[in-house]
Amino acid sequence: MSYSNFHSHTVFCDGECTAEEMVCAAIARGSPALGLSGHSPLPGDPHWCMTEQSAARYRAELERLKAEYGGKIELLMGIEQDYLSETPTDEYDFVIGSLHLMARGGEVLEVDWHVGRLEEIVTRHYGGDALAVAEDYYSRLPDMARKIKPTVVGHFDLINKFNEGGQLFDTANLRYRRAATDALAAMLERCRVLEVNTGAMYRNGRSEPYPQPWLLRELCARGGEVILSSDSHDTASLCHKFSEMEELLRSVGFKRRLTLTKNGFSEVSL
Repeated sequence: MSYSNFHSHTVFCDGECTAEEMVCAAIARGSPALGLSGHSPLPGDPHWCMTEQSAARYRAELERLKAEYGGKIELLMGIEQDYLSETPTDEYDFVIGSLHLMARGGEVLEVDWHVGRLEEIVTRHYGGDALAVAEDYYSRLPDMARKIKPTVVGHFDLINKFNEGGQLFDTANLRYRRAATDALAAMLERCRVLEVNTGAMYRNGRSEPYPQPWLLRELCARGGEVILSSDSHDTASLCHKFSEMEELLRSVGFKRRLTLTKNGFSEVSL
């Protein structure tokens, strides 16, 4: 089966490849569609985000690529909109709503930068209680969905990125599971589509996608929908482990997944 990915980054933000290289790689692997999704501009212009100027160049380049490669692949121009971004999203074909940063105590806290930074956040801002960081993260997700009105929710449990093997907190702990399931229930009132994201499996050696399998089971039970995402920052990672993700989705109860087209979502049977 040929898979399509709708979460892809390029040199316009923190990706390693040009937009054209990503498009050509997707065509070479037989993907019927590709969605690019630059990180939205943020105050202070963090190095991993587009600026307003580079976002304009990104949009112009995507329009050029659509015209040049439109006969070979359906190309969609997206944006990964962070909770703290105020950039309008009207010009994009789809919007991934994400929460990478939390404003707290006059500081902006990066929850997915590196494990040392997260450990520092736990110590300095949460009195050493790593579960409190997770609770705070999840408490903000429903408002992210309200504010951004995303097409798809990105890496729902991103707070778990550096927690392989439970090194920071126990995801089976009642506090963690209550915070995550409460956020999921509230967020599904705003957006019913979550990505199954394999990006950290490729880049960080994680054994599980976002969301974890128990959360996918909860999502299925609550009538949510899923779309496959490799959160690619290079051509080699496009559609990483998608066949394994389909097996996982079947095992937790899903009968279908979604894919994106220029006319909206379409269904793929599992």
